[in-house]
Amino acid sequence: MSYNLIRSQRKTCAIYVRGNTVEVRAPLLMPRADIDRFVESKSDWIADRIAESALRAEQRAGFSLCYGGTVRYRGWDCPIIPKPGTRVGLSDDGFYMPPDLPPEQIKSACVRIYRLAAKAVLTEKALRFAGLMGLSPAAVKINGARGRWGSCSAKGSLNFSWRLMMAGDPVIDYVVVHELAHLREMNHSARFWAAVERVLPDYKERQKELKLLQKRLLEEDWE
Repeated sequence: MSYNLIRSQRKTCAIYVRGNTVEVRAPLLMPRADIDRFVESKSDWIADRIAESALRAEQRAGFSLCYGGTVRYRGWDCPIIPKPGTRVGLSDDGFYMPPDLPPEQIKSACVRIYRLAAKAVLTEKALRFAGLMGLSPAAVKINGARGRWGSCSAKGSLNFSWRLMMAGDPVIDYVVVHELAHLREMNHSARFWAAVERVLPDYKERQKELKLLQKRLLEEDWE
């Protein structure tokens, strides 16, 4: 099995599968024969990961939005509704936008709605939980990050991905509290998790729900 080898000052081997590419990270002095044996011992696992990646790529390629379809918003399936005019927005009925848009423009309109909603909802939640935690974020910003739901800068600015608006409110609250806790502990130490748990005693269950959403988004193309 072919693979890309990266050597570094580490003690063990690790395998990463990205699409059809297999990357192996190994100790500087580990013999190549030992690395080959390690990779061969993981051949079934690697094949499974490659197959999963191919399936996700197929699902992403087939991802398309249309009127009458739904998108996930705050944990529920929100209808996409055509509405005369030029405005896009969110109502009790669903995401509304001008009629006759092609699929790519429908997706762009949905992203715009997510961003607008994220700014309002996440700012409100951040300020509310900050008050409960005795904290004061410098700012609340929305971005398009794919790999991170949220982050906290050294200057105290909270940053959230608009994709977080697909999660249910309990999960959104967890991410908000998580980032707020970083204002007190810029790490993931026991003190950090204690700060999260004081506000959300069931945060571990919320983490599990967040991972399910992350898995779902691997199958959807929001680029």
